[in-house]
Amino acid sequence: MTEGAAEQSADKQDAAQQDAGQHQNSPRLVLATHNQGKLRELRELLRGQVPGLDVDTQVVDAGAVGAPDVAETGVTFAENSLLKARAVAQATGLVAIADDSGLAVDVLGGAPGIFSARWAGRHGDDAANLQLLLDQLADVPDEFRGAAFVCAAALAVPGLGTGSAPEEGREVVEYGQLEGTLLREPRGTGGFGYDPVLQPSGLDRSCAELSPEEKNAISHRGHAFRALLPAIVEALSGR
Repeated sequence: MTEGAAEQSADKQDAAQQDAGQHQNSPRLVLATHNQGKLRELRELLRGQVPGLDVDTQVVDAGAVGAPDVAETGVTFAENSLLKARAVAQATGLVAIADDSGLAVDVLGGAPGIFSARWAGRHGDDAANLQLLLDQLADVPDEFRGAAFVCAAALAVPGLGTGSAPEEGREVVEYGQLEGTLLREPRGTGGFGYDPVLQPSGLDRSCAELSPEEKNAISHRGHAFRALLPAIVEALSGR
């Protein structure tokens, strides 16, 4: 082999190795959120579960792949989670996961429910949402202050092949919840949303007083994602 031919062969090998490395690090699963806390939870849940999956580089959020923001126009947690997962799967061609969650209060007939993040009118105003809820329940006796965090987690697998229609893909929804009692005033500095006022059943602390590890072990989102895990593993193993 001439010197020039040897150099060309070496260049081709280097290019092939580089392409292989890029392919190995290409995203395989998208979580339809920009919330880095949710992404960390999902990565830890999947770590070691799928052969060949590098959760730190191949499990990404919506922003990493330029996925669109999706309006939550459904009337249930399941509808909203499916809307997001389906839209991201179709936009990226990747397996997608989404969740929708909120607080369901017994004496309010399940409200705030899907409106939990905007209960006081402005989306994401945790302090205002929390204060409005406490004001509404001010006269409710302790024995009737039952509530639960509820989560629906959805998986959407896009159809394979250039001729596949979106409906040829697969969709799965699983649920999780964390039951407890609403306190009369916030306690703790951890978590977010309504965490400071929900005391999980069997505990003497609010969700905001739990460590991240304690909360993840019992959380509604953790339960839903763990229930969805077999479907996630199956979807990724087949792609």
